[in-house]
Parts: sequence; structure tokens; C-alpha cells
Amino acid sequence: MPSANSSGPATPPTDHYAENHGFRVPLPLHGQNRCDGIAAVRRIETALEPLRKRGDFDPVSTRSALTGLGYPAGKVRSYENGPTGVGFLIEASPLCLEGTMNSMTTKADAFAGYPDHSGCDVPSGGH
Repeated sequence: MPSANSSGPATPPTDHYAENHGFRVPLPLHGQNRCDGIAAVRRIETALEPLRKRGDFDPVSTRSALTGLGYPAGKVRSYENGPTGVGFLIEASPLCLEGTMNSMTTKADAFAGYPDHSGCDVPSGGH
């Protein structure tokens, strides 16, 4: 909004953070892939919920539950996310599935990867 002393519109900010980091914004899923992603998220959350209820936040247990759903072991990563949490990432082309589990909740999300980057991991670098 222009100030009382200015003679025109406010000068746009010179911060280009959003522009320079757009490559890190996940691509949404569309059509059948979106439906498949929603179904995969439900399966993952259902498979991990018993671990959460037991307080089993061991990345090995999480990875085992996810590979038990049929995801290849080489495409599933799990890692500690604080003292009572675990995170995971699954490359299930054309889907990318990621999420977290902690003492309060189990959350998963499906997306289509990242612009100008192969794989489901968050790209580094930029321009």
C-alpha cells in the first residue's frame, strides 16, 4: 500500500526468495495419479498407526512396515525425526510419498516430484 508521502504504488519487494526457491516446491498430482496418491497415503497411515500407538519410532520398524506394503526396500528411506518421531520418503514412481510419525499423529503426503529434478528428495542448489 502506498504511503501518504509516496506518489505511486508501493515498490515491489526486492526479495526473490520464492522465485529462487521454486524448484523446491513439490509438484501436485492430477487425475488418476492423484487418486492413487490419496489411496497410498491412507494405506501408509493405516500401516504406521499401530507403531505410533505402541510408541515404536524406530526407523527400522517404520521401513519394515512400509516395505510390507510392497514398496521395494531400495525405494524406502526412514530416519529419526527428534526423540519421539520418525520421517520417511518413498519413491513409488510416478508418486512420491513422504511423511512423519510422532506420539501425536501419523501424516503422509503424495506428490509428483520436483521441477527440473528427478527423484523424490528435496533438491539442493538452485540458481
